[in-house]
Amino acid sequence: MDVKIQQSWKEQLADEFRKEYFLKLTEFVREEYCTRTIYPPAGLIFNAFEQCPFDQVKVVLLGQDPYHEPGQAHGLCFSVRDGITFPPSLLNIFKEIEGDLGKPMPTSGDLTRWAQQGVLLLNSTLTVRAHQAGSHQHKGWEEFTDAVIHRLNESRDHIVYILWGAYAQKKGAFINTNRNLVLRSPHPSPLSAHRGFFGNKHFSKANDYLIACGKTPVEW
Repeated sequence: MDVKIQQSWKEQLADEFRKEYFLKLTEFVREEYCTRTIYPPAGLIFNAFEQCPFDQVKVVLLGQDPYHEPGQAHGLCFSVRDGITFPPSLLNIFKEIEGDLGKPMPTSGDLTRWAQQGVLLLNSTLTVRAHQAGSHQHKGWEEFTDAVIHRLNESRDHIVYILWGAYAQKKGAFINTNRNLVLRSPHPSPLSAHRGFFGNKHFSKANDYLIACGKTPVEW
């Protein structure tokens, strides 16, 4: 089927789009957008891929679900549009950047600026019903995003994978740690941030690794 996704990803994932689970997923998602309020807006489902082509990925940051309140989700994990109050996890991410790199709290929670530097901001599930966290889990998105990570793991080296929380760590368990840097810590949510997220220094560790591999560091 013809999936409207950035061309380099379209080429890499062409086989995936023909699989039975993806065809069923497409039917489900299309029906949901026709009958319910779904986030992100339909044109931004694949925004993470649009902003960060396959051959430009140097960091993968794994999230779980899109935000499910109005105006928040725009297809990049942890990111919100300008003018939207920072959700607690994003606020804690910015606090860790401040502590790690000495950078002041930004005024914008829109992480497109990261994505355009090669950070794939990938949620495991790419759509969600309004006000219903997890409502599109186990419909096929997880299989699709697993395939994305497998494709990167098979054909790209020297990528930093940032896995916050047990869910992301389980999803990324197969990543080749000999050819990539895998950073793990508790999740930045208020429930767990003080159990090891704060002070993990993942942002400086990611940049040190990228520099060592001859890549441009990310301006976090």
